[in-house]
Amino acid sequence: MNRREHLAALLAVAAALLPASELRALEAKMEEAEPQYGLLGQMMAQPGKRAELVAILSEGTGAMPGNIAYLVGEDSANADAIWIVELWTSREAHADSLKLPAVQDAIKKGRPLIAGFGTRAEFKPVAKAGA
Repeated sequence: MNRREHLAALLAVAAALLPASELRALEAKMEEAEPQYGLLGQMMAQPGKRAELVAILSEGTGAMPGNIAYLVGEDSANADAIWIVELWTSREAHADSLKLPAVQDAIKKGRPLIAGFGTRAEFKPVAKAGA
């Protein structure tokens, strides 16, 4: 898979999670920066609190230095589960984001709404040479 095909696959996932206007902005970001670190995780909200948790996790994520994509989507098979996909310029950029006031605030607000965690994976996005 070349770089363009790789980006297209990531954007297909994003298309399922984002409104069209946000998808266009993500496409532009991904053309400019090449992600070096990624996270995929499932989070379970307290019963009936998924929408509230999604709203909190989505606040203030647009201004995280080094973040290429931060996507939150509702699990179609579990009414209390969400999936989070993150693409970063580096592992360090992700670690630094956890110190940002907006992220700290989201963690504080969201923690009582979290019932647990499911699958979690760290990955390095790749593309073939010459892409």
